[in-house]
This record gives sequence, C-alpha cells and structure tokens, in this order.
Amino acid sequence: MNENCQGQSFVSHIEYKMSHTSLVCLSDFEREAEQILPRSTWHYIRSGAGHEEGLVWNQEAFKRLRIRPTVLRDVSQRNLSASVLGRRVPIPVGVSPTAFHGLSHHDGECATARGAGAVGAIFVLSVWSTKSIEEVAAAAPDTIKWQHVHLFSDRNITHQLVSRAERAGFQAIVVTVDTPVIAVRHADVHSQFKLPKHLSLANFREEVMSLKDSKDMKGITNRADDIISQSQTWEDIKWLKSITKLPVIAKGIMTPEDAVVAADVGVAGILVSNHGSRQLDSLPASIEVLPEIVKAVGDRCEIYLDGGIRQGVDVFRALALGARMVFVGRPAIWGLAVDGEQGVAKVLNVLKNELDHAFALSGCTSVKDIKPDTVVHESRYSRL
Repeated sequence: MNENCQGQSFVSHIEYKMSHTSLVCLSDFEREAEQILPRSTWHYIRSGAGHEEGLVWNQEAFKRLRIRPTVLRDVSQRNLSASVLGRRVPIPVGVSPTAFHGLSHHDGECATARGAGAVGAIFVLSVWSTKSIEEVAAAAPDTIKWQHVHLFSDRNITHQLVSRAERAGFQAIVVTVDTPVIAVRHADVHSQFKLPKHLSLANFREEVMSLKDSKDMKGITNRADDIISQSQTWEDIKWLKSITKLPVIAKGIMTPEDAVVAADVGVAGILVSNHGSRQLDSLPASIEVLPEIVKAVGDRCEIYLDGGIRQGVDVFRALALGARMVFVGRPAIWGLAVDGEQGVAKVLNVLKNELDHAFALSGCTSVKDIKPDTVVHESRYSRL
C-alpha cells in the first residue's frame, strides 16, 4: 500500500488508467482502492463497529437469497428506471451519504456527485463532507442531489443546513436516526486514523469550528457526540418536516415497529440501513429486515435500502423484496479512489450492466415484472 501520501491520500490516477480494462466488477475496484489509499484511510473506509460481525452479515445475507427465473419471455426491450419521490430516475441505484470523500480524491464529493450524475443516479451528500453544499451544487448542477443531516442539539445547526440545501437546489432531506452517539470503532483506533491537515468539515461554520479543529478520530467522535442530540425523538422528525417543503427520508430504520411510526409522522421515505454496520454491531443485515418493513408500511411511504450491495443481482434481490431503489456507500468510494468521477461512474455502470443482465436472464423487462416470489430464501431448497 501507499503509506506516504497522507497529504495527497492517493497516488496519481494516471498510473492506474492502463489497468482499467481489468476493472470489471466491484471487487476489482475494492482491491485497486486498497492499493491506492493510505493504510489508515483504507481501514477507516473498510471498517465497521465493534468486532465487525454485522459487516460480514451485510454481504452474507444476500448470498442466502435465490432467484427464480421465468424463461421464454420477450426481454428484448428492458427498462431499469424507477419512480422515486414522484420523478423517474434511470437506474434504481444511488450513492449513500458517506463522510470524508476528500480522503480518496482531491475533488471529493464534487467528483462523486458528477460521477453519479453521469449515470443518472441520485447522490446523497453527507453532512460530514469535505466539500460544502454550495460547492457540490455548483460542481454537479444536473445531478439529482439529496442532503443528509443529523438532529443536532442546537436545532439552528440543522435548520441552517436544511435551508442551505434548499437554496442550492437539493431535492430531499435524509436524516440519520440511528446515531445519538458515534459508535465504538476499534479499527479506527488501531489504524490511528486522522484527517489530513488539508481537509476540513466543509459544511460547518463558526458555531462548530471546534469540529474542524479535531483532526484525529477520537477528537472528531467526541465533538460529534457533543453536538448531535442524544435526546432526539420522533418529535424532532415532526419539527424537521415543519421547517422544509422538501420530502424527508428517515435513514437507519431497522424494525417494522419504527417503520410504522415513521410513516405515521409522515416521512416520504424510509432508508432501511444498519449504517453499513458502522454503528451498532450485531444488527441483522439490512436485506434481512427489508421484507417485514415493507409489509408493515405498505404503500404509505417509499422504502429504500443500503448495506451489502456488491453486484447487480444484489440490487435485483432488494427490488424483489420490496425496495424501490438501493444506495451504495463503500463501492462509490472505491471508484472515486481509483479514478475520480469517472471511477464513480464506472462502478455505477457496472451495477447497471449487471442489473440489466439480471433482468433479461430472469425474464423481467422492468421493475414491475419483479415479483416477490422471484427471490426466495435458500431454506426453500433442500440441501443434497
């Protein structure tokens, strides 16, 4: 690995252009990114909470799902698009809010947003970004952009972020609901992760300047815990809805009981997510809880999923189990590290191509053709 680029956090992308023909699946991008990024940065991106049991389960759960294809169907005309918050998007795949894109590429979240836009994917900007709301809006004006926020103890911080997103043309607010505190992440301690001096948390202004000054992970975590509300309740979601005309999506719901409450308070969408297994270890995989949440909520709000998506058939499986679309976090960062916005676009195009083939080979021409019994658990089949 490259250990000598903490100030630049990636090697010259020119060196890697010659090898791009070998990048044919997401695991190829993962391996390439591991070689490019500094050790501490790589472990920060790769790692999960605690002993990382849930990190493994997120991907393993998909492997226990089987596709039941229908053959001899005319699949010559296929349409991968999905209806999301009242508009048609070309692919049912978006980019999840993830922190610190500047660790992986000098253009950070601006490059990721442009890469997502090139494929027609939705991009969700993390509040912990290294490029500001306004910078990303200017860099990727044609990309569908949603803004991520937390429920901060000082509601004025959340309010200002929402107002800035509205003015910048963002089309939805994604609020994390599973993070009253930042989790224990042993890997970050072991790798002595810290933000390089040239990076800062671009969305925070004078009222939380101490966050910008906290360069090591322990300092960032402590400061984040200081400003995120540990007394947040559903009343805060009602308040958030009251201050914006944008649709509000609740990210981090993992039980049908919470999903019903979310629908009751009027969220436009639920992002079923265990935070990439970066918050509470030992949670079930997102895909495992998706069906019961879909069943509990019905059509009262839209249901999305993130966590563990590593190939197009994973997207297909999630759609079959009721997700309207999926979001990916780490894979987009791998693409960003390898080749900036073109790398992000390539990762999303890999998923798009694999999903298109999954449609054709399962006898589906559009999302509406994917029935719930198209994907079943492995327990349906006896082991020989």
